[in-house]
Amino acid sequence: MYWDVVEARVLGTLEFAVTFADGLSGKVKILPTHLYGVFEKLRDPDFFKELRVTDGFVSWPGDIDIAPDAMYREIKSKGTWVLE
Repeated sequence: MYWDVVEARVLGTLEFAVTFADGLSGKVKILPTHLYGVFEKLRDPDFFKELRVTDGFVSWPGDIDIAPDAMYREIKSKGTWVLE
């Protein structure tokens, strides 16, 4: 799909850049208020740096991932997706 993530890289604390299959690119910022449940592990900077792309998803070990379609819509509209 055009919204599949093909590249992702950490930019800083709780922030990363993504590029989608159709060439669209942008940034994702995760606010600390979003870090609950399975996302709590992302508070650890070393764990956050384990970010990778798996089957078109931005993911981390332990089956933590972010839906690429929602990310794509926000980045296409605003350039940055802020997860609150």
